[in-house]
Amino acid sequence: MRHLIVTADDFGVSGDVNAAVIEGYRDGIVTAASLMIAGPARDEAIALARAHPGLSVGLHLVLVDGRAILPPAAIPDLVNSAGDFRSSPLAAGLHYQFSRRARRQLALEIAAQLAAFRRTGLALAHVDGHHHLHLHPVVLSILSELAPEFGIPSIRLPAEELGTALAIDGRRAARDVLWSGIFRALRRGGKRRLRRAGVLFADRVYGLFATGQIDEEYLLRLVPRMRGRRVELYAHPSRSPASSGLREWAALVSPRVRDAVQAAGFQLGPEPRP
Repeated sequence: MRHLIVTADDFGVSGDVNAAVIEGYRDGIVTAASLMIAGPARDEAIALARAHPGLSVGLHLVLVDGRAILPPAAIPDLVNSAGDFRSSPLAAGLHYQFSRRARRQLALEIAAQLAAFRRTGLALAHVDGHHHLHLHPVVLSILSELAPEFGIPSIRLPAEELGTALAIDGRRAARDVLWSGIFRALRRGGKRRLRRAGVLFADRVYGLFATGQIDEEYLLRLVPRMRGRRVELYAHPSRSPASSGLREWAALVSPRVRDAVQAAGFQLGPEPRP
């Protein structure tokens, strides 16, 4: 049996995203959501998750382009006076790599976000990160150290075949080749850390090369090509007409996509644990 986890990211960032996540779960193939614990619509998201206990919920760790949990005075090297992180993943990543003060504060903020998630009473299904910053070696090392304390069961390590992505849509070939090399290297290092920490990761994770571009036709071409027995597909659905997430929501609730998932031999949801 092959298992497919379909994760909707950015749960809690807005009412439009929250609605798309729940509709994707009720009417489509969504099986999990990643919660922004400091998102503007987090309280609504938590209430919706409690009302739909079959939806797996994990932490969407925010360390860039978003709001921190801790007050600015506690992490002055990470955020501005309003409590907002840097907007650039590259700038944030370099800062975390080379500033010892920032790394100490980073550990405090990551633990605070995990603790805030625990206070919701929701079972922690996984951890991933906004703009994939959880893959930064410093961040992933901290997560690995905190895994026993917070019971982190799995962490997302993107793993998607470049050839498949180019066969489906080759319009961003140069970018995809670059990203493939970067994320392949990050996954190699990440696998070693997570195995030592006893944290699970999927055989394959799809969604990287089509970020913001997933639609029904894309999934109909991707699903039959998916490899692996434990597989994750992630997307960013929204019900906002002004967002590309509306197209992603439509793809996730498409009956044709659900039929394709079944035809590919997938069971929706995580593999049962022994």
